[in-house]
Amino acid sequence: MQPLFSTHGLHPRDSFKRWREMLSELGATVELQRLDDGPFEARMEVARVGPIAMTRSTMGAVRSEAKAGLIPRHGSDGLVMATFTLAGAATAFQDERSSVQRPGDLVVIDHRPTVLTSSAGSGCLVLQLPRERLESVLGPTRLYTALTVGSDLGSTTLAMTFFQELIRVHHQLAPDAAARMASIGVDLIVASIAERLAQDVPRPLHGTVVVQRAKAHVEAHLSDPTLDPPQLAAAVGVSLRRLQELFHERGQHISDWIWQRRLEAAAKRLADPGCAHLPIGILSYGCGFANQAHFSRRFKERHGMSPREYRFAALLGAP
Repeated sequence: MQPLFSTHGLHPRDSFKRWREMLSELGATVELQRLDDGPFEARMEVARVGPIAMTRSTMGAVRSEAKAGLIPRHGSDGLVMATFTLAGAATAFQDERSSVQRPGDLVVIDHRPTVLTSSAGSGCLVLQLPRERLESVLGPTRLYTALTVGSDLGSTTLAMTFFQELIRVHHQLAPDAAARMASIGVDLIVASIAERLAQDVPRPLHGTVVVQRAKAHVEAHLSDPTLDPPQLAAAVGVSLRRLQELFHERGQHISDWIWQRRLEAAAKRLADPGCAHLPIGILSYGCGFANQAHFSRRFKERHGMSPREYRFAALLGAP
């Protein structure tokens, strides 16, 4: 990662002031308050992998508050922050929910009034994620902001490890490969949040969470041509009949949803210049279609043109 700021070499009386000024220069309009009287030390590093901006920082004990009148609207509505705690302890308060994070835990924070605290020597990795990607599977962010997604979940540990390794090797990746790896990482975070929501959700919302978990599983396994409704039901721990009922209550069919997501993924890859070298058969297989003829038929039914025609039109119009 690229170093952005460090209090190393600064006079102790100036370090917190410079940290606050640096955050203000970056557009972080928050009120900061120190929570102890010891020497203040902080460091920040940044990186971008594909479309995802990442910030890794360590800092002293601080309370930060984003108030309604301080939160900038421009450029923030399409993003949410996913934060992995790397060291120390932190707390989060948002949307009338408060929580504590320990090393390895994950928490999501949106651009709304928030209070965050960090212990001395705490460290975190903050990812700016596309709101639409989370909400399309998990629902509105208010359902899971300031909810600790614990390191006791294997999916959380896997997601954090994945992003740490991605940061380490991203300079070795071509831009299109980096973007695809970042997309996989977002899917891991979505799956972690879905698993956490299922742990203690009120019974009236249980069906919603089961569907969210099922959709997260579909996102993570789109390339598996054997993925079907029975396998999906087994993966989320309910009977096929129950899962069918839950999808029907939302005006959907399980198999239709799986094919819809596969076709959407295929269309996105056909329009991606980074995938232009892939034969359509290989691309379709990577989206879970075992048969190219079947893929071509379904794609034309949905988009009104063949995959080859769609790719040509999309790439012709690309800047």
